[in-house]
Amino acid sequence: MANLLDIRRRIKSVKNTQQITKAMKMVSAAKLKRAKDRVVNARPFANKMTEVLGSLAAQIPEDFHHPLLDTRGDERYLVVLVTADKGLCGAFNTNLLKAAQVFLKENADKKIELLTVGRKGRDFFRRRGEIVGEYVGLTGKGRVEFSEALDVASDIVKRFTEDEELDKVFVIFAEFKSALNQRIVVEQLLPISRATETENADGAPAAEARDYIYEQPPAEIFSRLLPRLVETQIFRALLESIASEQGARMTAMDAASKNAGELISSLTLNMNRVRQAAITREIIEIVSGSSAL
Repeated sequence: MANLLDIRRRIKSVKNTQQITKAMKMVSAAKLKRAKDRVVNARPFANKMTEVLGSLAAQIPEDFHHPLLDTRGDERYLVVLVTADKGLCGAFNTNLLKAAQVFLKENADKKIELLTVGRKGRDFFRRRGEIVGEYVGLTGKGRVEFSEALDVASDIVKRFTEDEELDKVFVIFAEFKSALNQRIVVEQLLPISRATETENADGAPAAEARDYIYEQPPAEIFSRLLPRLVETQIFRALLESIASEQGARMTAMDAASKNAGELISSLTLNMNRVRQAAITREIIEIVSGSSAL
């Protein structure tokens, strides 16, 4: 049985850890509030832009071609994996890595290249997959700027347009639902799908068919808007990932603080039993010595 000194040291150690987890929970809660506001503000613009451009692309002549719209083969993929730079956020990174592994397994007959955003995804696939690019430090500070998302999107567009053998680009990220719930999303980023007349870009039924009038040539319009759509989708994915990470970390630190409290209670009870046993043993020794005299 451990002595009183060892138990007291362990209780002190657990209390120090509990203070850290409580502080991390409070920091994550503050960051989550700001990240959630940014996600809520970014979603309507991103969804409406996808809907409008998908509907617009569906009405252009079939002989019109654009590198970001033209359908290619189905042999070579580029997968953009968005993970966190830090840990201590529960199963957040693990779920993303599992989703990426499942995607790789389901498309084992394809040639897949990985572009990782986040240190955790980079470290995991550095020894297991072919990483053609990496971005570290974008999500670790709890806030991402549009200029940083622009760098990632520009790299993706450049790879897709210059490499004619690259057929599709997919992005894997965690969509924020609540602090307790994050949904793993695997969606095709390029080529941009053309919405049909009966449904929007997100698959929902269209309210009405729209007839667009072009003031500029379609080539000029799409050359400006399609790259901006990719930039917006990447920016939204990063915002969703940051909010999901902070929510997962807040939940994990709250659970860790509660577990530390339960462990402290258990250790305190054990310490009291050991102390009581020591007091009882000393009383017995004193009584026995008195009786012997």
